[in-house]
Amino acid sequence: MRASSRWFTLLSSLLFKAVVGAGIGGTAAAYYLRQEFGAGVKIDVFEPGSVGGRLGTVKIGDFEYETGGSVIHSLNLHMKHFIEKLGIPPRKDVPSKMAIFDGKELVFEESNWFIVNFLRMLWRYGFNFLRMQMWVESILDKFMRIYQYQQFGYSFSSVERLLHAMGGDGFLTLMNQTLEETMMGEGFSQVFLNNIVAPITRVNYGQSVRINGFVGAVSLAGADSTLWAVDGGNKRVCSGLLYHSKSELIAARVTSISVKVRPSKTGDAVTFYELNYVGDSGSAHSLYDIVVIATPLHPGKSDIAFSGFSPPMPSHYPGRYHQTVSTLVHGLLNVSYLGTAEPASDFSVSDVLTMDSKNSVINSLSSIDPVHIPAGYERPAADQAKVWKVFSPQPLSQAQLENMFLSYDSVSETPWLAYPAYRPPHRKTPPFILHNRLYYLNAVEWAASAMEMSAISARNVALLAHHRWHQQVGKIDQEDLHTRLRGEL
Repeated sequence: MRASSRWFTLLSSLLFKAVVGAGIGGTAAAYYLRQEFGAGVKIDVFEPGSVGGRLGTVKIGDFEYETGGSVIHSLNLHMKHFIEKLGIPPRKDVPSKMAIFDGKELVFEESNWFIVNFLRMLWRYGFNFLRMQMWVESILDKFMRIYQYQQFGYSFSSVERLLHAMGGDGFLTLMNQTLEETMMGEGFSQVFLNNIVAPITRVNYGQSVRINGFVGAVSLAGADSTLWAVDGGNKRVCSGLLYHSKSELIAARVTSISVKVRPSKTGDAVTFYELNYVGDSGSAHSLYDIVVIATPLHPGKSDIAFSGFSPPMPSHYPGRYHQTVSTLVHGLLNVSYLGTAEPASDFSVSDVLTMDSKNSVINSLSSIDPVHIPAGYERPAADQAKVWKVFSPQPLSQAQLENMFLSYDSVSETPWLAYPAYRPPHRKTPPFILHNRLYYLNAVEWAASAMEMSAISARNVALLAHHRWHQQVGKIDQEDLHTRLRGEL
């Protein structure tokens, strides 16, 4: 429906919402907007590409494989709620083994036996590994507070306020120092940071231990043994949320957003947002009373122009997104590339993490399984051709591929600007509230980028939009939850 034909409807009901972006954040925002505003609201979701955003798959042979976000933590309650609500099962688990590569040889390789792994870690690093798990658990205990806040309908106007509600000044301190500084201050050894922590941050964020302490803790939580994924691909959550929200998907790229002020029947001025967009059928524009932007507003990620705002609003915010190239190779691994003399038939490692050294041209090398595990499936041995996922900061050259693989018959390369380049000290994050009823979901990525972080932000923005629409200021930026709950009860 064109803008000119929607004036009367908009002025009388003011029930049109727009979400820009159909990744996990955008589709979760549509889901929560429906939950907060009810069935009478029309929600349009704009997406020029595939539903799922940075959650993607690629088909190699008879199977599909994840190219984007691939794992979810057992304590990610929103993602768990989504698959339960949508009736999507988790993917079957296939046991895996990990090794650490310094660019020349494997410096650590997991055994099939837990006690052997424990004793090896104890011998090499003392109690650093156990202490790291305890430190991460202490961060997660505070992180989990956000679910209670959101369960009772509380929202926060900025990323800093949201973090402070979870972990107080401690979480804000984590944002302003590196993971290395934080863990050294906690008594962890430099050798442990170089050999264990850095490989984890490299596989999860493609960056070193000089990322900020908060995103570093999120990364270390991603090394947990209870990680899971969605059967059929994590992007299924996005399409399921979109369907469940009863939103209309508009396959178009939003080019500009302008603010329009018109009088209402009561004589008061009413603000709308005009979205101009381009799709296969050409250009169009529509008006909305609430807009949620769920795509990064940063150079290289967005070209949305803003007009009519006073004061003027920037099209881009400071900071850049870090590139990680995901290369899926169906081929026969050259195990000697990893500096091992072990026969390929005996090499059972599935996940190779790399240390931060000049010899490491890749961030990780993993044998991956299909997004749907068929009955009777067994991961092929290393002396058989199978699918490997290589994370690297730059596209792999033919020479590098030929060095890593004895032979290969399929290569699929996906460059991702997947997450911010985390460089403390922390600059102030972009705001959740860009304008009166214009919200920015991806602001949360500058604290940490993960599927669950996007879901938390989506819930927060939907609550924020609802409370500000209904002028329920008592539900915004209130941190003393236990005291307030006692008062309300």
